Amino acid sequence: MAKASVSKLVPKVPGVPGATRRASYSASTKRALIDVAEGLFADHGYAGTSLDAIVSGARVTKGALYHHFSGKQALFEAVFERVEIESAKRIQKALRSEKDPWRKASLGLRSFLAVVREGTYRRIVIQDGPAVLGYERYREQEERSTFANVVEIVRATLEAGAWDLDEDMLQTFARIFFGAMSAAGESVATAVDPEAAAQRVESAVGFLLAGIQALVDQGTDLETVITGAAAPGDEA
Repeated sequence: MAKASVSKLVPKVPGVPGATRRASYSASTKRALIDVAEGLFADHGYAGTSLDAIVSGARVTKGALYHHFSGKQALFEAVFERVEIESAKRIQKALRSEKDPWRKASLGLRSFLAVVREGTYRRIVIQDGPAVLGYERYREQEERSTFANVVEIVRATLEAGAWDLDEDMLQTFARIFFGAMSAAGESVATAVDPEAAAQRVESAVGFLLAGIQALVDQGTDLETVITGAAAPGDEA
C-alpha cells in the first residue's frame, strides 16, 4: 500500500481570526493615541496637555492608554520619535533627488531649515523635547533619526576632493557638522523671525560650503589645508 504523503500527515492549523482582529485593533488604538497626542502636544505643549484630553480625543479609555504606554512621558517620546523620523525622511528624499555633492548639501540644508520652521517640530522637538526627555535621551533620539543624513552630506562633499580620509575622520567631520546644525536649527526655531534666521543660516553654511568647494576645485591637499590653518605663533 502506498505511503501517505507527509502533507496529509501534518494537521492543518486553523487560522485565529479573533487574534488577528485584536492585534489590528490594538495597533489602531496605539496609532490613534499618538495621532491625537501629537496634535495636542503641538498646540498646547507637553505641560498643557492632559491624559484625559488625549484619551477623550482618541475615544479610548485610560486603561487602553496604559496598555501601550507607561504614562504621558512615554507617549510624548513616541510622538517625538515619529516627528523626528518623518522629518528625517523628508530630508532624505531631498538628498536622494540630487547627485551633485554641492547641490545635495544645499538641498539638504534647505529641507532641514524648512522642517525646523514648522510649528509641530518647533514645539515638540525643539521646545519640549530636551526638557521632557532629558538632554541625553533627547540627543540619542535626535542622532538616531537625523545623523545619517548629516553623514551622507559630509561624505558627498568631502569625497568630492582627492582627499584620502578614513572613516573615523569622516565621522569626526560629520559629528562637528551635526552639532553645528543642531544649534543652527534651534536658533531658527526659537527666533522671533524664523524666516530671517533661516536665511542667515543658509548664507553662513553656504559660505563654508563654497570654501570647501574652492579647495576641491583647486585640487588642494588636505594636509596643506590643515598646516596652513596653524596659528602664526606655531610656525617655525
